[in-house]
Amino acid sequence: MANKLHDTPLLDQLESGPWPSFVTGLKRLANDEGKTYAPMMKDLLGQLETSYRTRKGYWKGGTVGVIGYGGGIIPRFTELKDENDKALFPEAAEFHTLRIMPPAGMHYDTATLRKFCDIWEKYGSGLIAFHGQSGDIMFQGCSTANVQPAFDEMNEMGFDLGGAGPAVRTGMSCVGAARCEHSCTNEQRAHRELVNSFLDDMHRPALPYKFKFKVSGCANDCMNSIQRADMAVIGTWRDDIQVDQAEVKNYVAAKGRKYVIDNVITRCPTNALSLNDDDTLDVDNKNCVRCMHCINVMTKALSPGNDKGVSILIGGKRTLKIGDLMGTVVVPFMKLETDEDYEKLIELAQNAIDFFAENALEHERTGEMIERIGLVNFLEGLGLDVDPNMVNQPRTNSYIRTDGWDEEAKKWFERKAAAAN
Repeated sequence: MANKLHDTPLLDQLESGPWPSFVTGLKRLANDEGKTYAPMMKDLLGQLETSYRTRKGYWKGGTVGVIGYGGGIIPRFTELKDENDKALFPEAAEFHTLRIMPPAGMHYDTATLRKFCDIWEKYGSGLIAFHGQSGDIMFQGCSTANVQPAFDEMNEMGFDLGGAGPAVRTGMSCVGAARCEHSCTNEQRAHRELVNSFLDDMHRPALPYKFKFKVSGCANDCMNSIQRADMAVIGTWRDDIQVDQAEVKNYVAAKGRKYVIDNVITRCPTNALSLNDDDTLDVDNKNCVRCMHCINVMTKALSPGNDKGVSILIGGKRTLKIGDLMGTVVVPFMKLETDEDYEKLIELAQNAIDFFAENALEHERTGEMIERIGLVNFLEGLGLDVDPNMVNQPRTNSYIRTDGWDEEAKKWFERKAAAAN
């Protein structure tokens, strides 16, 4: 058993700068004498120092899980061993991570947090991350023998394992209507409906690769769902921005016309705003793209419209086989209020997952699949009609007349309505 800290000259340098260092936190846990996790953290520092010195990682995977689940545990076994195949840092030879799903909107009370800490001090390293990149609570550092009892106690609290591997992953949602005046939908319900409907796909990996849900209540997208989610649910509205002209005048009086013009009017990406001589604001709602900038700056004066719903985007991801992809709009607007509305959302998600499972290549995300097979084929597979709102950028060729596009779009909708009847 490790009785004292290993020499860590390279890690020590990370504490010398002006910013807080994770090394300080690891050392604090390692110095908690009498705690069951202290020896593990001491040997963890030893292994980490070795990696910094040799510039190599020494963790390998394996198979570790809990009864009835096929994922949710990230196994880590040390590869640093002597000639007799004994671990050089035995107390940290197993350093597994439990991924635990957070509550929707990440709402906790202090009693819950204290229970988590007590459980992890009892079974793990004391090292907890709120939250990992996938949204899970990351309980990092646990021996194989302690994984099951640690999970059992967290499960008794009402918490479940998150996703890992080629499966539906843990969903994320913003704090939403609980604390944010911009909220355009019930983020927490959308989150829970999606997660609860696909728990089997989360706990028993059977997909070509990961599939993520994320829910943001407005286009500010605090969950980064457009960039990171295979299926993003974004709150929006389809009527006019609500304008309180009295508050607009108060804002102009407080900041000055030049400030408002420079920081609000001219920063509208579609020039949909104009400030009148009497310090009132006109909004060309037809050309508003719901970017939220003006609402963010003039929160008292401007707010989302009343006809609220969500947009659905598919295919966001970070770099993998091809470059970063942002989600593509597949449903420009849908209401999300009644039980039937949520059933339609779940049906769309099920169709997207089924199509992904049948058509994606191994280790390929949904966005990459769409790039490979084409958006039209994907929409056909989901039973969705092509919509003009899905166009990323209109033609810019100077030889193409665009002054009659509105009339042509009207004809398109009329033909669509006639075909439906």
